[in-house]
Amino acid sequence: MMRTPWRATVLGSQVAELLRRPGRSAATGVSLLIAAFVVFGAVTAQQIIGATVVDTFRGTPEAVSVVVTPGDEEELGEDRLRVIRGTPGVTEAVGRIEGGAPLGGSAVERYLTLSADPGSGALAEVRLVEGTYPSGPDRLAVNTEAARDFGLAPGSSLVLLQPDTDGESTRRVEVEVSGIVRSTATDDAEPTGYAPGPALRELLGVSGYSRIDIGAGTASAASGDGAPLAERIRQAVPGAQVRSGDAVRDEEARAAVAEARDTLELVSVFLAVAVGAAVLVATSTFRIVFTRRVRQLALLRTIGATPRRLAAALVAEGAAVGLLAGTIGVLAAWACGQLVPPVADRLGHDLTAPAQLPPAEAVLTVLGTGLLAVLAVLAPSLSAARVSPLEALRSAASDEDGRATGIGRTLLGLLCAAGAALLARQQYGGLPEPGDGDYDRFAALTAVVLSGGLAFLALIALGPLLVRPVLSALAVPLRRAGAAGRLAVAGVGGAPRRAASVSVVVALGVCLVGSTLTCLASLEAYARYRQAVETPADFQLYPRDSDTLDRDLAADLARRPELAGVTAFRRAEVVEGTRTATISDLDLGTVRSGTGLTARTGSLDRLGPGRVVVDAEAAHDLDVRAGDRVTLTFEGRPVQLTVAATLPGAGPYGGEFFVTAADLTRMGADPAPTTVTADAAEDGAQGRIRAQRAITGTLTGPERGEGRVIAEDTAAEDTASDDLRTTATMAVLVLGLTVLVAVAGVATTASLTVVERKREFGLLRALGLGGAAVHRMVTVECALHGALGGLLGLALGVPYSWLVVRVAEASAPFTVPVGQLSAVFTALVLVTAAAGTVPALRASRTSPTVAVARSD
Repeated sequence: MMRTPWRATVLGSQVAELLRRPGRSAATGVSLLIAAFVVFGAVTAQQIIGATVVDTFRGTPEAVSVVVTPGDEEELGEDRLRVIRGTPGVTEAVGRIEGGAPLGGSAVERYLTLSADPGSGALAEVRLVEGTYPSGPDRLAVNTEAARDFGLAPGSSLVLLQPDTDGESTRRVEVEVSGIVRSTATDDAEPTGYAPGPALRELLGVSGYSRIDIGAGTASAASGDGAPLAERIRQAVPGAQVRSGDAVRDEEARAAVAEARDTLELVSVFLAVAVGAAVLVATSTFRIVFTRRVRQLALLRTIGATPRRLAAALVAEGAAVGLLAGTIGVLAAWACGQLVPPVADRLGHDLTAPAQLPPAEAVLTVLGTGLLAVLAVLAPSLSAARVSPLEALRSAASDEDGRATGIGRTLLGLLCAAGAALLARQQYGGLPEPGDGDYDRFAALTAVVLSGGLAFLALIALGPLLVRPVLSALAVPLRRAGAAGRLAVAGVGGAPRRAASVSVVVALGVCLVGSTLTCLASLEAYARYRQAVETPADFQLYPRDSDTLDRDLAADLARRPELAGVTAFRRAEVVEGTRTATISDLDLGTVRSGTGLTARTGSLDRLGPGRVVVDAEAAHDLDVRAGDRVTLTFEGRPVQLTVAATLPGAGPYGGEFFVTAADLTRMGADPAPTTVTADAAEDGAQGRIRAQRAITGTLTGPERGEGRVIAEDTAAEDTASDDLRTTATMAVLVLGLTVLVAVAGVATTASLTVVERKREFGLLRALGLGGAAVHRMVTVECALHGALGGLLGLALGVPYSWLVVRVAEASAPFTVPVGQLSAVFTALVLVTAAAGTVPALRASRTSPTVAVARSD
């Protein structure tokens, strides 16, 4: 029996086609290669971060062989420490305590963390920088952060406020700063004081240690006595938890690596979006390629190939392309990962390259890319396999793009749109009000994400129907730009399914990037509002032994050059209905110069005689907005006021109602201030230190009041805002990969389209259209794909951004970053236009004789 040559089989013919025209395979594999690159790039980034953290992490000193912590029953006191030190094999043992205390002797509140450390030796976690390490009672060494923030130096004194024995009062303990140290631990950002364990135990008034670190000699370590030593420690201090130093260090390092990887895990969620975009682009590309090969597929049908066998061959072809693209993507990502540390080193950052390529992750990425290729090729292959044998008699592939979409696809799109609208309306009807603590935000956000997913599915299904209406709006200026513009509009509008398949992926990236930017702008506006409310000034002074402050205090502080923005105001209690509330005559324009304070309804500028500003919770309870009337009772006298504005959240300094000073005086309030606030005249820690000293020097009498530092809270808010911005920036960069995949799809589609439309371009050249005009035509077509996707993405993303912001934080003002979104849209149009440069160049070189040439 004669064997059929492999080229005569259906699969063999497909392999031969791949080898004959590898460019088509490269076109279909670009998006899959990018997907494999970004996925394995994330794996490589995690390895780099893990290796870097392990190399730079400094926690428990390397000399610590065994760590003992208290058990459930007995604490680790001085007697147990002595027993451990007497255990054979122990060369050194130190007790550690973590605590802290407020600082006295100042008009403002400050806090110092306290930690026990021997100060020298192998088990020490600090190294002396200046002065001497404390060796007696009532002496401390402070780290460089405490020295900088509190203006300390060797010889300075500190007053620690410690709980008294009765637990109700405090005692003042004066200690001397003997030296400045620097911690060898990785995290040393807090102002901290250090002393040997016994001295710190006495200072804090505690009887036991929180942990005992034990060092074993090199001889013990060399002879392998680590495990017996731990066992002897367990016998010496029964009930205590005993672990090896290596186990503790490994646990600390894993915790540090896990913390560093939290951001990458969040990024991994967004990578799924980029992978989904790659599948959409690959599906569109496979469909275009198979449409181009319709005559070949029809000939196979003519000679007896069944649709089933033909579809299987096309799926196998797609899987081969996916596996090859996955392999190249993994190797490229690994090579880039090896280049990152030396490049970072040149930029002043110390990163550690991963030791070896992780085989399991690499294989899974390659296989996953192959699976993605199969999913992408499945629908186009089933459609292509049903080609009629009669197509082999036609001169060119029939283009079914003229039909926008089928009835089933339209019905599916309408169902998805209806489901998305229903879920969105349900969440809109149940939006929380400010102060609503019972609202299940996680469930609501899940429903919003589900609604957005259905909306995007509707966009995929109905995209061909939306292309021409949106295109008609974009085409107005282009039709006036000459023949190239008109032809570009006709070219995109003449193939709505193709235009939609590319533009929808662009829309996905723009929707996610635009939503992230909008949510970030809204949350940053809310963060500024919260900072203005919770930390409205650097310093706050309030009465100590009376109800009001000295009337001259604000004027005295205002004369100090170290201070700025000194403000005095009053707070009093009023009754509204059955509840007691706080009313204030604080000038809201003086709160951090008014930046960050906004009105939810009305305007803060409308506050005047007979008017009141109401915070969000009180406005919700009273069901009032700007223009409504409220009645407040002060000491039995009712006062009617008109609401000038309502705030989006809480009011500064806990105020719920804000009126003018004249109105509060007419209501019968004492004219003396109850609170004075001030800012440091200079920025930074030194400016605050000088401002604190100025306030301390001004408060010469106990009747003048006391205060607290609010600027430290401001730093925390700034850190949180920076973390939010960093996370959002990383999210935008990762989501930008979706746009990158979309741009690759535009370039691939343009390349295939140029090949497919050679006769069309040749005919245009024969009719007199110049090469430059053809180049502009193709470039504008690519730009139109970006513009279509940008408009559809923003139209979908902005409304959902509003819903996400309202669900996440009801008090956050919705802010649309028009400038940033415009920049994203413009950049996208320019990038997609640039993606068509090479295909446009090929199209411009098409000879007019192609118009009469036979189609292959």
